Amino acid sequence: MMLDILLLVLMLVLPLIAQAAVTGTFNKYSKVRNSRGLTADQVARMILDSNGLSHIRIEHTPGKLSDHFSPKEDVVRLSDSVYGQTSVAAIGVAAHECGHACQHAENYTPIVLRSAIVPAVNICSRLWYMAFVLGIVLFDTLPFLIYVGIAMFGAVVLFQLVTLPTELNASRRALQTLENDGILEMSEVPMARKVLTAAAMTYVTALVTSIMQLVRLLLRTRK
Repeated sequence: MMLDILLLVLMLVLPLIAQAAVTGTFNKYSKVRNSRGLTADQVARMILDSNGLSHIRIEHTPGKLSDHFSPKEDVVRLSDSVYGQTSVAAIGVAAHECGHACQHAENYTPIVLRSAIVPAVNICSRLWYMAFVLGIVLFDTLPFLIYVGIAMFGAVVLFQLVTLPTELNASRRALQTLENDGILEMSEVPMARKVLTAAAMTYVTALVTSIMQLVRLLLRTRK
């Protein structure tokens, strides 16, 4: 009982801490203008073109930190807090999204695997809880549904596990490009690294939280 409560508390608190960290770090370095005066979308265009990805478009999308790369549409979308901004934080985020574009172009194994399991995971993420609850309600006749629900949630955890290396690799690519191509000054690279590290921790936290949820589900089957 105590373990279940502890896991629940951690599941509630850890994501809040991670989100506060990424928001605070981004806000801090969004006030630091890069010395070359480049905007994030200009940097994104430079990175894509230098990697032979001139066909990929760059678009402005509403919201804060809603940045993403859409492989189906061949477009990097940069949010209000990134597109047209000259901050070190914005440039770090834009370079990170370009890292994902490069991963797809190179058929980077983790992102290929991630893309392959997306359809199944989307179904599992929507239906796992329903299956689990039905298994409890109909325990006398369909107890196996409990384990079906747990297995479906396990697929969600697997997806997050595969997602983590793709995010870490995209950040590593971004930082190497920003430094090696001289887009940021040497003194500015650590700032971008702090922004991307804070962002990566949200994925780590999401994975840890899901693992704790999986443990809670397994503990309940013992009861």
